[in-house]
Amino acid sequence: MTSLDKPTTDQDAQAPQDAQASKEVTEAALFEAFGGLRGMIETVVPGLLFVTIFTINKDLHVSAIAALAVSLVLVAVRLIRRDTVKHAFSGVFGVAFGVVFAMMTGNAKDFYLPGMLYTLGLALAYLVTTLAGVPLIGLILGPVFKENLSWRTRNPGRKKAYAKASLAWGLILLAKCAILFPMYWWADTTKFGWVLVALKIPPFLLAVYLTWMFLAKAPPPIDVFAEMEAEERAEKERKAAAAAAQSGTPEA
Repeated sequence: MTSLDKPTTDQDAQAPQDAQASKEVTEAALFEAFGGLRGMIETVVPGLLFVTIFTINKDLHVSAIAALAVSLVLVAVRLIRRDTVKHAFSGVFGVAFGVVFAMMTGNAKDFYLPGMLYTLGLALAYLVTTLAGVPLIGLILGPVFKENLSWRTRNPGRKKAYAKASLAWGLILLAKCAILFPMYWWADTTKFGWVLVALKIPPFLLAVYLTWMFLAKAPPPIDVFAEMEAEERAEKERKAAAAAAQSGTPEA
């Protein structure tokens, strides 16, 4: 009997649908965790505005204040719409630190220094946590997938995927730092700013794509919340059955 002659079972028909559903869930979780398109825009706009204004008038104070103001506007829009504000708030703090650094030193390039140091620290965190057996991507995405830390001991295939994804993030961010830190020392502010803005999105998209690929091929997450709810229901049913047995009268 050839493969064409073999009957198709319900399980065989369901497998592609389950795989597609897993990919869609993974894509949605990544967008939620990393802010999606809107999060990327909120990450790029303040730095883009800063370098644009500085390119035109070379005024550090105006450039810095404009970047901070647009960050606050983005947060205000999210608050008005009652959207998640964690990505916008992180952007505000990053811009605020950059403004403080640049104002203190009088060097416009220092506007970008806190973000660069954060990127370097994040790259090392991805690599170190992976080597320690608790890849950072798993810690970030575990709650999003409702699996928490179950992947560490109960889902080795998923742990391997998280390790690959964390290594990818770490290496990509290190490569970005390898470009930016030398430029921080020798490039002029305008050129450095435009290169930094240009490197905001592509490395991020590459890392997210690789994460999606690794997780789409990994075993599905274990929904520990659903397990806990099932255990609670079973416990209630056992108690109800025990109570019914105790209240029942024995037959004569």
